[in-house]
Amino acid sequence: MSNRQNQFDGDSIAQRLPAIDLRRLSLYLLIAGFFAFFVAPIWTGLVTSFKTSEAVTATTPFVPALPGGLAGLLNFVIPFWDPFSTGFTTAKWGRALGHLSRGFVNSMAMAVPATILDVLLGSMAAYGLTMIDWKRKLPILVLFLIGIFIPLQAVLVPLSDFWTNILPLEEVLAPVWALPMLQVEHARLLELMITHVAYGIPICMLLFRSYYNTISTELVEAAKMDGASITKIYTRIVLPLSKPMIGVVLIYQFTQIWNEFLFSLTLIGSSSSPVATITLILSGMGADISGVDFGLRMAGAFLAAMPTLIIYVLFAEQFAKGLAEG
Repeated sequence: MSNRQNQFDGDSIAQRLPAIDLRRLSLYLLIAGFFAFFVAPIWTGLVTSFKTSEAVTATTPFVPALPGGLAGLLNFVIPFWDPFSTGFTTAKWGRALGHLSRGFVNSMAMAVPATILDVLLGSMAAYGLTMIDWKRKLPILVLFLIGIFIPLQAVLVPLSDFWTNILPLEEVLAPVWALPMLQVEHARLLELMITHVAYGIPICMLLFRSYYNTISTELVEAAKMDGASITKIYTRIVLPLSKPMIGVVLIYQFTQIWNEFLFSLTLIGSSSSPVATITLILSGMGADISGVDFGLRMAGAFLAAMPTLIIYVLFAEQFAKGLAEG
């Protein structure tokens, strides 16, 4: 009797338990695997930035370094905890900020105006190539599209020759560099900004054009019937409706300009220059004859990424709307 009762209880428990959906379980495992794959490098870099140089070489990369008291407690509670996890320090972040402060100022002075100009010029170009009918519009559009696919490496030598021999801003704007707080080296920063504006207009135009194709033409036609000029239609109707896509282009273009390295290396040349951008300084930070300070480099990398993260947070709503509508 007891055996039958036990069998009945086991069957009832099995019936009450929900059936395991292997397909859903495998999906969750796959998502967890992708999450771990993308988060692991970020986590490893973050914990490395809080380790001393000795702890970096002596510990497992993804094991965090902890203050002495907390590390001792964990060593006691968890016997297999890494015994070198006491090499905790925040000094790397202070040193990295000191190294990168000049690069922050230079990159901001270059990236912010370049991004704003790219947004405005890209929007106006897209408006002219989408909502205005004029002859030879298609060949101009093709030229813009060709500009998107020109690789950076293909223009480095012509770019250097152009700013050195054809239009040297050090000589053309010589009186400007005599003003207070300006140096001749700032001509290189101006050249870099103009280069980014020129190189960024085609992709910004394409993003805006894809968005403008979704705008109802009835608004534009009604404005034309009311006698509105091309400029008024753009400033009063098209530009206000472009806010979602402006957020997308701002985030995209600022990130591209802020993280760019090849143009900076070509036009500025050295991380020791007073106008060196943050990527130039970051490339040589923490390296000397004694080796590479990985903790310092990781702290610098996270600090350098902060402005792009802040821009994304500020324009996240417009970014989501722009992607959904464009």
